[in-house]
Amino acid sequence: MLRDINKNQHLRPPTAALIFDDGKILWGYGIGAVNAVVAELCFNTSQTGYQETLTDPSYAKQIITFTFPHIGITGTNSEDLESDKIFAEGCIINQPIGNYSNWRAEKKLDVFLSNQNTPGISGIDTRYLTRRLSENGAEKVALINFGDNKHDFQNLQKNLAEWGGLENLDLASVVSTKKQFTWNEGLWQKKNKENSYKNFPIVCLDFGIKHNILRNLNDLNFATTILPSSSSIKEILDNKPKGIFLSNGPGDPDATIKVILPTIKELINLEIPIFGICLGHQIISLALGAKTKKMFQGHRGANQPVKNLINQTVEITSQNHGFEVDRSSLPSDVIETHISLFDGSNEGIKHKNLPIFSVQYHPEASPGPHDSSYLFKDFYNMIDNYA
Repeated sequence: MLRDINKNQHLRPPTAALIFDDGKILWGYGIGAVNAVVAELCFNTSQTGYQETLTDPSYAKQIITFTFPHIGITGTNSEDLESDKIFAEGCIINQPIGNYSNWRAEKKLDVFLSNQNTPGISGIDTRYLTRRLSENGAEKVALINFGDNKHDFQNLQKNLAEWGGLENLDLASVVSTKKQFTWNEGLWQKKNKENSYKNFPIVCLDFGIKHNILRNLNDLNFATTILPSSSSIKEILDNKPKGIFLSNGPGDPDATIKVILPTIKELINLEIPIFGICLGHQIISLALGAKTKKMFQGHRGANQPVKNLINQTVEITSQNHGFEVDRSSLPSDVIETHISLFDGSNEGIKHKNLPIFSVQYHPEASPGPHDSSYLFKDFYNMIDNYA
């Protein structure tokens, strides 16, 4: 049975609703596409970069609550994309989308969402959602923007009850590229800068890779080839890579590793330098013998403090993950290099003897700080030492 939380608080008839698995319902005003979706609810604390966040493939099957109240004020453009489309299932904001003001803006956020059939809802107390998720952990929800149409929640409730959540879902194979391609775009900048780095060929296995990762790699003069996540060892080695990069991506790492474990283990045995980010970090950890687990609420935002255990410094990082590497499961030949200062969870590893390292957070940011961008240079130096 559905139970209203806030319907009487609205001055005009609602046009959208957020339905929880326990039957509670929040009413608001629809933005974006007239559509209904079922996904895991999460919150993101970034104050900027909503367009980059929405187009991050790691948000597949998630509905994002933006905690910053003024979302949409800078509009959207064709440059600030982390993939070719929106991957988030939907979004929740506090204030209605008004006029935008930015010299690079091309269209309103509302139009950007509508063009990609992505529903959203405004007029929601995002502080309530943040507290709820902080106290109760990740939740399944349904979001419907019904506009002026009649709405019947019965089928939507049924779909919500039947969806099993993100655990055991291999979403990386869904969002991964289906064919090989190369990348030549660098970081956004007003002036071209000289590049004195060697042109090492590398292969990126795409589990949901963000464009800004590829831009950072391009700035180090890597000849970057991106392959589907399910690529065979032969398809990888045919490109004669000097290094392997394992990308970020959505879903349960335990489900993803079932498909690619033999390939990753063979790459490790070949002692080709390997660097992983986010899901790539979890896949490397699993291949080395560690375990992963679902987090209570996950880390999502651009203000996440991480301690570097090697040099005892603190980095403010951008993060987006709902699964973690179990620190207690790390094998003896793996060194823990970074931990979260929020909850002490693992944020990075390196192998004692092999050219392998990885981090849970996002050194490419977009959005977020650049404290950890040195890791791309570390990858270059590792390859240079082994080339």
